[in-house]
Amino acid sequence: MKHVLITGGTDGLGKALAQKLVTAGYTVTILGQNEAKATLVAAELGCKFVVADVSKADQAAAAVKLAFEQQGVVDVLVNNAGVWIQDTLETNDDEAIRRVMDVNALGPIYMTKAVLPIMKRQGGGRIINVISQAGLNAKAERAVYNSSKWALTGFTESMQLELRPQRIAVTGFYPGALNTGLFEKAGNSRDMSRALDPAVAADSLMYVIGLPDSIEVPEIGIGSLKY
Repeated sequence: MKHVLITGGTDGLGKALAQKLVTAGYTVTILGQNEAKATLVAAELGCKFVVADVSKADQAAAAVKLAFEQQGVVDVLVNNAGVWIQDTLETNDDEAIRRVMDVNALGPIYMTKAVLPIMKRQGGGRIINVISQAGLNAKAERAVYNSSKWALTGFTESMQLELRPQRIAVTGFYPGALNTGLFEKAGNSRDMSRALDPAVAADSLMYVIGLPDSIEVPEIGIGSLKY
């Protein structure tokens, strides 16, 4: 079975996906920034964990190295970690702006850069970037968040072309609103009762992960009709 490395794997979509993968017999490593939480979630799910801040290139590289050492392969990388920001640009805190751009855009770049030598030696692999509809559509008072996701869209589409000859398939995942703690963590409370269940979104990723590396799925869009 494939070994899957999931950033942001301690809650939300990442945890839901990890749980489904473990149940299906995959080997899974979740990446989280909080060691105590990652330890608890990994024990709950029955998988491995690594601790890193994906916005730091050295930590991303060390996490990929450790995940590889744990399992001997990294077949699939799911870049799922992300943080939220909203409101008008002039009211956004400068450090918060930097953090959103670093985690949402640089994080997947650093993780992908770190995993590519492994996948190329293996003769193939799969990278899934969790982007969201914000990587396709503009919205007022979302300038920074949407910028980070548009950057990830451009990165994803460029990597699809660059890595195709190496049998490394790259997928952009563009879900609508997911019922996760993304907004709450940023201090923005909202009614998520009509948003998509992360477990349902994870089913879409399960399908892609189960495909041979030679099968490319450039993009997946999913959302709730109720939202």
